Amino acid sequence: MKLWIYPLMVVFAASCYGTLSTMVKLAIADGYSASEAVASQYIVGFLLAFIIYLVTQRKLPRLYGGGKIVLLAGIFTGTTGIVYGQALIYLPASLAVVLLFQFTWIGTLIDCIIRRRLPTRPEVISLIILFIGTILAAGVLDVDLSGIDWRGWVYGFAAAVSFSLNMNANTKQVEGMNTTTRLLFVSFIAMLMISIFQSPEIVWNGKLFTESLLFYGLALGLLGIIIPIYFFVIAVPKVGGAVSSILSAMELPVAVIVSVLVLNEALSWLQILGIIVILIGMCIPTLATISKNKKRKTAS
Repeated sequence: MKLWIYPLMVVFAASCYGTLSTMVKLAIADGYSASEAVASQYIVGFLLAFIIYLVTQRKLPRLYGGGKIVLLAGIFTGTTGIVYGQALIYLPASLAVVLLFQFTWIGTLIDCIIRRRLPTRPEVISLIILFIGTILAAGVLDVDLSGIDWRGWVYGFAAAVSFSLNMNANTKQVEGMNTTTRLLFVSFIAMLMISIFQSPEIVWNGKLFTESLLFYGLALGLLGIIIPIYFFVIAVPKVGGAVSSILSAMELPVAVIVSVLVLNEALSWLQILGIIVILIGMCIPTLATISKNKKRKTAS
């Protein structure tokens, strides 16, 4: 498989995450709480993973020797949804997004610590550009930060750390475990985490099986669980945790664009400029990696 396919898979997975906030807002507009929408995402996501496993594998799932890695991936997948949802209670949505997007440099930092290396020049340049683009695209320049509850800052930053750790967990391959089996275990663990803190009662009170919430659960489960986890498991080990964190910044431009198209939210020229800056920042480490690989092939 060509090398550019893997970065593209990371970008596509992150783009799927970018649609979730708009779908949750639509669910709220239909009379459901954010907690119910998030719970439907993880419960239906696991059910979809279970169906995919039954159809494609037809055997009992086994953890092999990768139980710890899969457990961590599942836990951090769940905790990201939990703490980000809490951050939205105390923060304006635009500021919550900015805090979440600190995962770009946190993910790079974690990768550097684990690999005992310094960040490369393209990574540093990309992170600086991404930070500027995130501030512009999120539209926080005119947000009043006075009086914001300190818990919002804590939950927002915790979401960034959790997402970074989730990305790092996905860099670890599990020998003998295929992607479908890993998806099943990760989605199951994440569902258990969400069920503790969100609204699992939508299952036994029958609310999940109403036509509209089930629709939202299917859309959220597919775009928030199945596709991103599947693609991250395949692509992140090939791309690396640091570059994957940077490429995942695609989530913000998609979130902004989808909210404009679906929710008719306003889009300023500064936000458009921010989206363009983010796209430029994302391309730098990938192009640098591709150029380095080409030089190695030429030298050999």
